[in-house]
Amino acid sequence: MILITDELRARLLANGAAYTEADHVPVLKLFDPTGPATWLLTELDADGDTLFGLCDLGFGFPELGSVSLAELQSVKGRLGLGIERDLFFQARFPLSVYAEAARFAGHITEDERLLRQAADALSKPRSELPPNTAEQTRR
Repeated sequence: MILITDELRARLLANGAAYTEADHVPVLKLFDPTGPATWLLTELDADGDTLFGLCDLGFGFPELGSVSLAELQSVKGRLGLGIERDLFFQARFPLSVYAEAARFAGHITEDERLLRQAADALSKPRSELPPNTAEQTRR
C-alpha cells in the first residue's frame, strides 16, 4: 500500500512549510493492522522523510513527535504486514484536540464524546499556576 499519495504529500509539505506554528488538522492516519500502533500526521518536513504528529505505539502514552516515513515503510509486523493508511479517516478537529483526548484515553481515539470533551477543555482559559489553596486554609 502507498502510505502517502501525491495529494496527501502536498498537504503535509504545505503544513510543514508554514512559517508560523499552527494547530493543523491531521492529514492522515497510519496504523499497524496487527498491533496497537497508530499515527495521526499533520506535517512533512522538506527532507521528504520527517513526519510530525501524534504518535501512539500502544504503551498507553501517546505523544506529539516526529517519525521517519522510511522507517514506517520498512516495518513488517506480525504476518509480514506493513503499516497501512486508514482510507476512511476524516479528521474533524485540530491535532491538539486529538492529543488531549488521547491523554484522557491512553491511546489515540476517534470517540466523538472524548474528542468533544477534549475540545471543550482546551477552549477554557487556564491559569499558568494552580490557585493558592494555602492562603484559603489559613483564614
